[in-house]
Amino acid sequence: MSPKVDPTSALGRLTNLFAVTHRSPSELRHLVRLLTASGDLLEGDASSLDIKIASSAIDEMSRAFDMFAPFRDVPKVTIFGSARTTPENPIYATTAQTAKELADAGFMVVTGAGPGIMEAGMLGAGREKSIGVSIRLPFETGANSVIAGDEKYVSMRYFFTRKLMLVKESHAFLCLPGGFGTLDETFELLTLAQTAKSVPVPIVMLEVAGDPFWTPLMKTMEPLLLRHGLISDSDTSLYSITDNIHEAVNIITGFYANYHSIRFIDNKLFIRTQRPIPAEHLNEMNNTFGYLSQDGTITQSGATDIEIHEGDNVQMNRLSLDYKGKGFADLRPLIDCINQY
Repeated sequence: MSPKVDPTSALGRLTNLFAVTHRSPSELRHLVRLLTASGDLLEGDASSLDIKIASSAIDEMSRAFDMFAPFRDVPKVTIFGSARTTPENPIYATTAQTAKELADAGFMVVTGAGPGIMEAGMLGAGREKSIGVSIRLPFETGANSVIAGDEKYVSMRYFFTRKLMLVKESHAFLCLPGGFGTLDETFELLTLAQTAKSVPVPIVMLEVAGDPFWTPLMKTMEPLLLRHGLISDSDTSLYSITDNIHEAVNIITGFYANYHSIRFIDNKLFIRTQRPIPAEHLNEMNNTFGYLSQDGTITQSGATDIEIHEGDNVQMNRLSLDYKGKGFADLRPLIDCINQY
């Protein structure tokens, strides 16, 4: 007979939850991996600081996942920008107006919940359509007045967990002028897209007419990186720079005019679309973009058996190809083509 486990203990709680859970076999495998990793920490040589970092990270990610869960199916755009920007700065009003137009188009706005650009984005979107993920810093007082106390707000200790939540849930990114933090966030977005560690998303760098920020920065960096062979020509398609609010909004909304999402299954890329590509245009698409596939072919189909089993966007149409790109820069022209139908 196995010993009784106190149901009020952590082990007892886990035992009871595993007994009644409705999680899928795949989800249970990942949860077991999580528990196994905890066992590895317990019997391994991790320091007390190592264990503290791991437990704190899991704890705050769990809280953030719960906060985002009710809005999982709502499109979101994350806004990055300086906390130092004052309301008198023209970029503040530009941010607020852009956020308002995105909210009117059905997007929720996600920001770091601080002052400056973050506050402007939330003012424009309104409290109801704002989500905040702040970082606890000794020189910042917490969330701005727009989102403070709201159920759609979470505070985090670590930059890496905060950045994960600012990126993971969003379908588009609006990058405004900012300092080291904003540049770090923006270039990580580009890195994730370049290396296919994220999904394809529109990344828009917005500046004020007559007072450029991204334009001179990227005009300096692009030729330098290209000349040294550090990026590919196609990598410049990963982002757009504009000083026009309506253009910024149209780039983001237009990205999802027909394109919906992607998923890799058995090393094959499936591109989900809201409407099918007409047969005569699919042939033309193959002529233009067949080079993206290992066998030179792009086919159209419905949901795969795995997607049907998991209920993963079953109603969507699919384009499938043996994608041979190393990142998502080469995929952007195909997405633009899909959005014409």
